[in-house]
Amino acid sequence: MKHDQKTPRRGRAKQTTAEHRAQVHRRADESAEHQGFVAQLRDFLARNTTAILLTALALLILQDVFGNHGVLAMFRSQRQAEDMRKQIDQLDVENRKLQDHVKSLKSDPAAIERIAREEMGLARPGEYIFKLPPKPGETTTPKP
Repeated sequence: MKHDQKTPRRGRAKQTTAEHRAQVHRRADESAEHQGFVAQLRDFLARNTTAILLTALALLILQDVFGNHGVLAMFRSQRQAEDMRKQIDQLDVENRKLQDHVKSLKSDPAAIERIAREEMGLARPGEYIFKLPPKPGETTTPKP
């Protein structure tokens, strides 16, 4: 006894058809919900695209101006670099002066004599040194 493919079996066919209908209805409901959400999202984006783009642009501009690597930070870094260059130049000038002073102390007899007389209180033979007390309110500073 052959069954025709179009004629379902009786007991099993009722269950399969009912389950099949339930699945179709669930899929239709899910599809409708999904399409409803997609439609709502599409409508929201269509209404608010300009506002979203302007907000994103404003945030990018704020980040470029005030961010860690923004325009203000760049100006601050440039100012600090310029201050450092000035400080390096001042230290170079001071270093050259000190090097010249060291050279003169090593080779110039007049500089050596001046230090010996002024700072150490030494005198040539036959010379006398008279030290006077400083006037009140006057401070003495050693000369370099």
